[in-house]
Amino acid sequence: MKNALITGITGQDGAYLAKLLLSKGYKVYGAQRRNTGKKHWRLDELNITDHIEFIDIDLSEPYNIEKVIDKVKPDEVYNLAAQSFVGLSFEQPQVTTISNSLGVLNILEVIRNKYPKIKFYQASTSEMFGKVTEIPQKETTRFYPRSPYGCAKAYSHYLTVNYRESYNLFACAGILFNHESPFRGEEFVTRKTTKGLVEWMKTGKVLELGNLESYRDWGHAEDYVEAMWLMLQQDQPDDYVIATGKTIQIKDFIIKCLEELNIKYEFKGHEVFDDKGNPIIKTNPKYFRPAEVDVLIGDNSKAKQKLFWKPKHTIDTLVKDMIEADLKRFKN
Repeated sequence: MKNALITGITGQDGAYLAKLLLSKGYKVYGAQRRNTGKKHWRLDELNITDHIEFIDIDLSEPYNIEKVIDKVKPDEVYNLAAQSFVGLSFEQPQVTTISNSLGVLNILEVIRNKYPKIKFYQASTSEMFGKVTEIPQKETTRFYPRSPYGCAKAYSHYLTVNYRESYNLFACAGILFNHESPFRGEEFVTRKTTKGLVEWMKTGKVLELGNLESYRDWGHAEDYVEAMWLMLQQDQPDDYVIATGKTIQIKDFIIKCLEELNIKYEFKGHEVFDDKGNPIIKTNPKYFRPAEVDVLIGDNSKAKQKLFWKPKHTIDTLVKDMIEADLKRFKN
């Protein structure tokens, strides 16, 4: 039995990854902040909470991290903990930078100094590409982050590469493009849309969104955590772009959600009304970012060739999965 330590286990990716590792016979340790308490709703919905051993961790404290790793003795460490909402990073740049950078350094230092055989996964992001310099984006594409979140993640990405090359560690970074699911946080535009449209159907509450013109490469988190695991099963560590290779405008994602819910709609500029003229979606300037990322689309050729990975979900099955979950939650 292998031991795996997952930081950020209460998030979307942490929950799906824990489920995958449990299915493969791992002993899963869930590292969480001391004030997390019992916020395990994602794990509860997957019926795996009781199969995980939770352990408190503070990624800003090197000694605490060392004690955790001493106790767990993991074969694999998946670092998914982060302040992951891009919009919030503009409002809280210091918190975002510390959360998304310092913990990576502290974990790598413990691995380097005491446990060099541990395999390490770092959650990198397509937001590092930002103002893209080529389309599609691949592992060698230059980073041009457009947010404090993207900048912090770029530091952590390069740090992972540096420790791999300097100290011969098995350290990998997955450059994951947008991946969604029923477990996505409600502040993200995809989940905000599915939940908001269900709520509009039931209560008439108008959904407020920001920029609808951006394009994103959207996949399903359930597919993407499999790629994380596959990276740590290879003979040699490396970095991989994980993406669907297809892009869709936020506006078109909204249309798919409206049609999945059988809502008759009409766009008037950037706002949406039903067939009786009642507002469904309005734009609110407060949801626009100071610097926007316009187009993201990933080249997953390397992951296909070396990891034998490819997404099982499509954008349509993703929308259906999210809508069905939010309908069920609202009913309950």
